[in-house]
Amino acid sequence: MSGSKTTSMSREQILEALKTPPPGGYYVWDGVDEDDRPATEEELRAGIALARSRGRPAGSDKTQIALRVDNSVLEAFRSTGKGWQTRMNEALKEWLKEHAA
Repeated sequence: MSGSKTTSMSREQILEALKTPPPGGYYVWDGVDEDDRPATEEELRAGIALARSRGRPAGSDKTQIALRVDNSVLEAFRSTGKGWQTRMNEALKEWLKEHAA
């Protein structure tokens, strides 16, 4: 048999040991490198709140649809960079104003 045995614990024993961290946690910051500093509870909560804020805001009056447009039209809007979908929406609203029935 090749390799070396690194522990006498079973897989189940290892998983159970990981469920109960040692006092003080698994990581102790040495206080030297600020990049290695663990995040505080406040920083973790702020990060979670920021991650949850993605997507369409509550109360939005927009609807997601599938729309087929000519490739040249799509490429023209995409070539304008980030926010091209908003600009396309603005162009459609402008067209509606000019062509109101």
